[in-house]
Parts: sequence; C-alpha cells; structure tokens
Amino acid sequence: MEIDAIHKALANPVRRQVLQWLKEPERYFAEQDHPLEFGVCAGLLDKRVGLSQSTVSAHLAILQKAGLVTSRKVGQWNFFKRNEETIQAFLAHMNNGL
Repeated sequence: MEIDAIHKALANPVRRQVLQWLKEPERYFAEQDHPLEFGVCAGLLDKRVGLSQSTVSAHLAILQKAGLVTSRKVGQWNFFKRNEETIQAFLAHMNNGL
C-alpha cells in the first residue's frame, strides 16, 4: 500500500467525490445499462463529474495508481469500482498510525 499515493489521490475533492459516488453506485448510477457488479462506466463518471473526458481519465488514473479503484474493460467500455480492501487497510493504518 502506497500511503503517500493515497494521500495525494485523496487531496483532490473531485477524486474524493468519485470515491463517494462509487461507494453507492446503485444510488448515483442507476441508469447504467450494464450490471453495476462490473463497476461504473467511465462515460457515466464523465457526465456526473462535469469535466472533460481527459480530466476525468486523469483523476481515475491517479485513483487507480493509488489502489483506491480497480478497472475492468468489457468490450469498448471501462468500468471502475472502489477497491474496498485497500481503502479499509488505509483507514486502519491511519487509525493505528496517528
């Protein structure tokens, strides 16, 4: 677990918001045609964030590099999910480390 990469990823409010939405995808992305078990389609994240596709992709790449999200490609679509294992390990580290 890269603690500094996680801190960097969480320093941006857009990335924190994406993680919050991904925590309850059925609430925020109910209109998705594919099963939410795949994750949330990058296109829906682009729409909800309201920034350019390239900017959202950069945010998702930082979250993925930090291990906070995972991605899965299905056909032409990329889907993103929270990596709960890493998130819980980070929270435990912060709880015990400070």
